[in-house]
Parts: sequence; C-alpha cells; structure tokens
Amino acid sequence: MHRGSLVVLDAEGAVTFAAGAVDRPILPRSSNKPVQATALLAAGWSPRSAQELAIGAGSHNGEDGHRGVAAAMLAAAGLGPDDLGCPPALPQHEATKADWIATGRAPERLAMNCSGKHAAMLSACVAARWPTVGYLEREHPLQQAIEARLAEAAGEPVTAVVVDGCGAPQHALSVTGLARGVLALVQAGEGTGERAVADAMRAEPWFVAGTGREDTDLMRVVPGLLVKGGADGVHVAALPGRGAVALKLDDGGDRGRTPALSAGLRRLGLADQELDRWLRTPVSGGDGVVGEVRPGAGLRD
Repeated sequence: MHRGSLVVLDAEGAVTFAAGAVDRPILPRSSNKPVQATALLAAGWSPRSAQELAIGAGSHNGEDGHRGVAAAMLAAAGLGPDDLGCPPALPQHEATKADWIATGRAPERLAMNCSGKHAAMLSACVAARWPTVGYLEREHPLQQAIEARLAEAAGEPVTAVVVDGCGAPQHALSVTGLARGVLALVQAGEGTGERAVADAMRAEPWFVAGTGREDTDLMRVVPGLLVKGGADGVHVAALPGRGAVALKLDDGGDRGRTPALSAGLRRLGLADQELDRWLRTPVSGGDGVVGEVRPGAGLRD
C-alpha cells in the first residue's frame, strides 16, 4: 500500500475531494518550480524562447538539447557553467548516461536536472542587478522574492525552508497550497507571468522533463494540462476550467505516483482512455508482468 495525501480542487480553487492530511506541510520539491519561475519573471528575467522558460520551470533529463539550452541561457547573461550552484551530475536519460560512462565523461553541472532552474535564477539576478555570488542563500533578494511568491500563490505561509538536493532553498507547503499555486498559473489571463509559465511548459513539454518522462508524455496527450512532478512522491497537475490535483506519497516512492495522479485527474473529468497508460503501473516478476499498482478504492469512487 502506498499511503499519502491527495487533494482535488475545482476551477475556482474549492476543495472537491481530499484524502489524507492535505493541510499538513510537506516538501513539494521540484513541484514548486512552476510558481518559482513566476518570481524570476517578476524580477526581470526575459526568456528568449518558450524552451528557456519551460526548462527554467522544469527538471530535465540532461539530454543534449537540455544542456544546450541551459548553456545558452547562461551565455546570454554573460555567465558560464562554473557559475551554476547545482552539483555536477550524470544525465538522467539512460542512453545519454550510458554513453558518458562508456566514454569516461565526468559529471557536469549542466547535466544536473535542475540546471535549467539555476540558469534561470542566475539570469534573473543579472536582470535585477543582484549579485550572482551567493544566489542560493536564503537571505539573497532572489530567494526572498521566491519565498514570498510561493506563499502568495499557495494562500498560506511557507512553514519551513531547508536545502534541496540541487542546493537551492526548498519551501514547505501543504498539498492544498501546492495545488492552488499551480491552478492559478493555468487560470491566469493572457499577458501575465503566470500564464506565460503555463503556456511555455505546455508548448515545450520535452524541456520540462524529457524523453520517456511522464510529465512530458501527459502534457503531450492531454491538451491544456500542466503537470510537474517532484522528488519523494510529489506530483501536481492543473487543467484550465477544470481544476487541479496535488499529492504526496508518504513513502516517498515513485511507483504509486502516476496511478494516484491519474485517479485525481479522473475527478476533473478526464476520460480513462486519456489516462490509460498511467492509471496502472505494471509490476514485473521473472520474464513477465505479475501484478500492477492501481488506485485504491477511496480514489476510484
């Protein structure tokens, strides 16, 4: 059993379904990135393409195209990969990682899945004339702006700030607050920073995640859907005119995330055929499939 918390909001932000402790603070991890990106725009960052904005709100695979866009963002700001505060990493994309290992290529900061966010943060610092050195410190004006923006969008205070895996501050919110913030992006009017982030992510979903990733594939299959996963069993999705879903699995695993998310999306009116690939996660045994992870009865009702 994968237990946790899941909330469904309607298009006006009212809770229509809740399971678990949906008002308890959690660490949304990378699911906070779409709202974080709106703070970077407000600071003066002007992405040159939807790809740059999408990767600035994304968690990419480290594929060649991902690293290329992140590097170009840094160059446009007069910076380079050594200015990134995220740690060096191998690409998450299996084929790319295998090639790097086979050729003896060392981990790089650009390959880290958060390098797009960090390149966007640095670009915002340059635009706002804030120092780039120390841009990950909580007291830095960029991080203060991000913290305030997350609280505003969630409609609740940030209850804790810790250090995320990429070295940036990570802000605790409830799954309800997480859902509110992402819903506001897809419901925002044309010409706003919130809508710009939502539109870029949906127009360029490969730059949000990458080849074989559920966020990318879901946004390609379901028109208008905005999806962003986070480490430790977190996921959030929103659909304009329908509402939003956010969840956190207590065990922090990935196996039950997409079945739970899909069950929540069904409550927004999405059809089973749109979600068929994600409603059940196969469980392998030997040379075949011996079982499946599927939504519990409480989510299926």
